[in-house]
Amino acid sequence: MIGGVIITKETNQFNFLVVDDEANIRRMLAICLETEGYQVTAVSNFDDALSEASRKSFDIAFVDLRLGTATGLDLIPALLAVTPWLKIVVITAYASIETAVDAIKRGAADYLPKPFTPAQVKLAIHKIFDIRNLEQKVTDLREDLGRSNFEADFSSASAAMTRAVNLAQQTAPSNATILIRGESGTGKTVLAKAIHGWSGRQTMPFGVISCPSLSPELLESELFGHVKGAFTGAVRDNPGRISMCNRGTLLLDEIGDLPLSLQPKLLRFVQEKEYERIGDYTTRQADVRIIAATNIDLEKSVRDGRFREDLYYRLNVISIEIPPLRERPDDIVSLANGLLIFFGKSCHKTLSGFTDEALRLLNSYPWPGNVRELRNIVERAVILCAGNKIAADHLPENLHATPAAIRIGDPVSLNKIEEEHIRRVLASTRSLQDAADLLGIDQATLWRRRKQYGI
Repeated sequence: MIGGVIITKETNQFNFLVVDDEANIRRMLAICLETEGYQVTAVSNFDDALSEASRKSFDIAFVDLRLGTATGLDLIPALLAVTPWLKIVVITAYASIETAVDAIKRGAADYLPKPFTPAQVKLAIHKIFDIRNLEQKVTDLREDLGRSNFEADFSSASAAMTRAVNLAQQTAPSNATILIRGESGTGKTVLAKAIHGWSGRQTMPFGVISCPSLSPELLESELFGHVKGAFTGAVRDNPGRISMCNRGTLLLDEIGDLPLSLQPKLLRFVQEKEYERIGDYTTRQADVRIIAATNIDLEKSVRDGRFREDLYYRLNVISIEIPPLRERPDDIVSLANGLLIFFGKSCHKTLSGFTDEALRLLNSYPWPGNVRELRNIVERAVILCAGNKIAADHLPENLHATPAAIRIGDPVSLNKIEEEHIRRVLASTRSLQDAADLLGIDQATLWRRRKQYGI
């Protein structure tokens, strides 16, 4: 800690832009910053500053107010349009209250009059770090106040779940691309956030893009960004999630739904860390760790021509499989109790647990919606409960109507096992065709089986 400012490894990796038409000032600032371990790019004019900012990602910029025939005041909004998170320190030999106020109004974070000393430069940097630390604290507090998700608890009696978490913890400190597999609701996003938190990127942004939720055009814009006027409705520049997550982590949720037209562009970014915004031919670079998540069989999508084989191998560097909740029966009660405490606090209720009958119903249900479904059911029960224990009548009807889940080796007929398997596959896939493909039968056969078993 220096002067109350937290100095971290990530802090020393910050990129600085120096814009001044005086060579001596550029040289002095560059030496001052580089001796502190920072990376510095120094330019002499307005156009070069914008050119560098369009190619690289900067954290802090020192900008002179007089740049030949141009003015640094106009450069401030231009730089912020390219890099919204950039902190700008204005430097000038013509200091006045009016210019200081004008610079702050245009988006500058601080003001440094010439002549200045290396100590004053370091103080200005530390003030910027203070601002960033406070902004991060505000962001964290907002997330805490708005958080509606149960905090991740990865303790498990399941060997498969324990292996998945151990692998995630082991690989989190690396920069390797990770592919998280699992049915909908198993907690792929929660695990991805945990990996980010366990990594050296934890103080940097974490972003999520849901691939099925946007059209191909909007998805490309959300991922890579666009410039104003690139298409109808593009009324302002959008830096894109890749740019916003620089030195952080980006989760591509349900990557199997990424349109084929975007897959070569994503492949290029994963390989080269380079990309272009829509409507702009400038090649940009970003250091973003990619985590992909899927609930479908990507290998089958590759065989069917719906997913590029080269992209699949690039994403599948580390593969982590999250088992469905029905394969973790010993975790159901512990997860339910954790959710009970969480929602009890949210609803200002003191609850001591579940009745024996309620626990029996929770344990006998096959949980096609996995942990997400369990979360919703416990939240509903807490809201409905007027006593101090969750009873069977606080649980939805589908739990009461469900027979005990069948496991391989139980004393039941093959027909019962087939029926249970078909039910689970139907619950975990998005269409009858997907279910038939997974079962290895055609849709007509699946239709007859459903009719036979009353599914």
